Amino acid sequence: MANAHAVAAVTESRASEYQALLEVSESIALHRDLDALFHDLAGRLHPIIEFDFLSLVLHDDARDVMRLHILETELETDIHTGKETPVEKSLGGQVWKTQQPLVIDDVESETRFPEMMEMLRQRNIRSVCTLPLTTAQRRLGGMGVGSIEPHAYSPGDVEFLTRVARQVAVAVDNALNAQAAQSYQTELARERDRLRLLLDVNDAIASKVSKKELFTAISAGLRRLLNIDYTGLAVYDAKTTRLRVYALDFPENQNMILEHAEIPLEDSPPGQAFTTRKPVMLDPSNLDRFNSDGFRRMVANGLRAGCVLPLISRDRVLGTLNVGTRRETSFTADDVDLLTQVANQIATAVENALAFSEIEDLKEQLAQEKLYLEDEIRTEHNFEEIVGDSPVLKRVLRQIETVAPTDAAVLIEGETGTGKEVFARSIHNLSRRRDRTFVKINCAAIPAGLLESELFGHEKGAFTGALAQRAGRFELAHRGTLFLDEVGDIPLELQPKLLRALQEQEFERLGSTRTLRVDVRVIAATNRNLAQMVAEGQFRGDLYYRLNVFPLEAPPLRERREDIPQLVRYFIQKYALRLERNIETVPAEAQRALADYAWPGNIRELENFIERAVILSRGPVLNVSISDLRPHSDTPANNAATLEAAERDHILRVLAETNWMVGGPGGAAARLGLKRTTLQSKMKKLGISRT
Repeated sequence: MANAHAVAAVTESRASEYQALLEVSESIALHRDLDALFHDLAGRLHPIIEFDFLSLVLHDDARDVMRLHILETELETDIHTGKETPVEKSLGGQVWKTQQPLVIDDVESETRFPEMMEMLRQRNIRSVCTLPLTTAQRRLGGMGVGSIEPHAYSPGDVEFLTRVARQVAVAVDNALNAQAAQSYQTELARERDRLRLLLDVNDAIASKVSKKELFTAISAGLRRLLNIDYTGLAVYDAKTTRLRVYALDFPENQNMILEHAEIPLEDSPPGQAFTTRKPVMLDPSNLDRFNSDGFRRMVANGLRAGCVLPLISRDRVLGTLNVGTRRETSFTADDVDLLTQVANQIATAVENALAFSEIEDLKEQLAQEKLYLEDEIRTEHNFEEIVGDSPVLKRVLRQIETVAPTDAAVLIEGETGTGKEVFARSIHNLSRRRDRTFVKINCAAIPAGLLESELFGHEKGAFTGALAQRAGRFELAHRGTLFLDEVGDIPLELQPKLLRALQEQEFERLGSTRTLRVDVRVIAATNRNLAQMVAEGQFRGDLYYRLNVFPLEAPPLRERREDIPQLVRYFIQKYALRLERNIETVPAEAQRALADYAWPGNIRELENFIERAVILSRGPVLNVSISDLRPHSDTPANNAATLEAAERDHILRVLAETNWMVGGPGGAAARLGLKRTTLQSKMKKLGISRT
């Protein structure tokens, strides 16, 4: 009978342990926070194991110490989390090294770990059990329990706690990985914000004409990122041998500092930075180093920390960038590095500004240099670089306005040089994705073997030469627009993967099994007849229908002749400014010739022709080589065959002038405004070959 009772007791104990292990698993599933997890574990384990504290000690790889992360106890203690102990002096360090449980039955008689034993004795702890926390990937540290009773932990208890520790190790590892990922994400966000600030500063310098606008834009970015209260710019005045406040952003200034106020080079932070060419750091410990009146007023009104950086351009010190805060803190080395980069950019702007007596004069001067035709190059729709107001163009623009707000796929078809990319950008800019990235890829310009990697990215080692992981264009276009130019040149074997990416918005990088999901709107363009290619088996029908949700036809220039005068004026303005020409008129005969020409290369050919004419012009009249233009009439007799013959004659003439050199900067393709492959295709179609 006694044996039966003993067996029943053991069975009941085992059942309790299994139940506790199930509850441990449940607790791990419920809690992602380690503090909450260990607090819950303490309550669930107490009915099975007697203990007065439960601890988590982890190894710090960088410092090679054991750090106390969690201490769950109801005893009064002055031990706080974060306490660090050398590995060889720590119970957790011992199990971390040996990977074996460590049981101390009586602290009073234990001679190892003298410092640790003394600490336990002072807190009336008599017995301890420490278990290693280890996963398949790494050793983490140890989980410990302790009791005020000696000999509190039997071999059965150790076996049970070992099972618990295995589960806890996985939870701890997951939590540490999540913390590391969060920390990495935070660091990435911080780096992104810093890079964005530098880009904003660069944009501000490029676009702001007024010094006030320029500095307000820069200081707003600095205030947002570094939480500063004061930003000032001082420029050296050679006449007074002092620094003069050039711009100021100090919302709570209360007239402490005024623009154009002078700062002495002696006994002032800006003066020291200007003289030494090195940053000057200010914090609560050194604010009494400088005694200039302006600086003392700032300190009296709450300045607690600051950084002053010299503005250096072409080895010349122009002035200083000064930032300050009312917080009792100090600027980090990363902050100084960022401010140094900003100061270098500002130095360039200051140097440019000092080259003119007034920035406003420069603005007026630039305005006077613009051609008077500037206001005439925009359509009533204001579609950026889309120039013209012909009926056929207006019809296309209305279609763009209709489809842009949706996320529908758009297929833009049309001859080469008709501005398909400009139409695609207009769709993007009118869509809800306008603030995200517009990513383009020319499918014909990338070798077939590399196109998959360009579209979908690859992992390190995915193929020879893949030395690092790389994101593809689909990832770069997440939440934005992907423009697939020359989509008809995508190889057949790659088309199923592209179709899946379009339909499911998911794909895998080359060399990876992990599926990536994106939110991308696709706009495709081609100068080929995709429907015919589908019929001939050169293009997948399902991919064609997926791309052709909203077809758009880019009209050739010969169908919108009314736009040619506006386009001519637009390109004259563009290249006259770039080439520093002053062109005011276009001869009437040249205007007629430009309007009557067939333009087989469309707008691209027209643009190249006007650029060449601007280069050749030496006066205010555009120098147009009318002999290069063959008149074209829109009479019924002038059918497709006549147009084809005119195109053939024009290509032959240009080939003869270039000595039959098709590609290259001076080749026929460049002169015609065509891609080399497009010209070769036209030559084959028209039966042109060198005899």
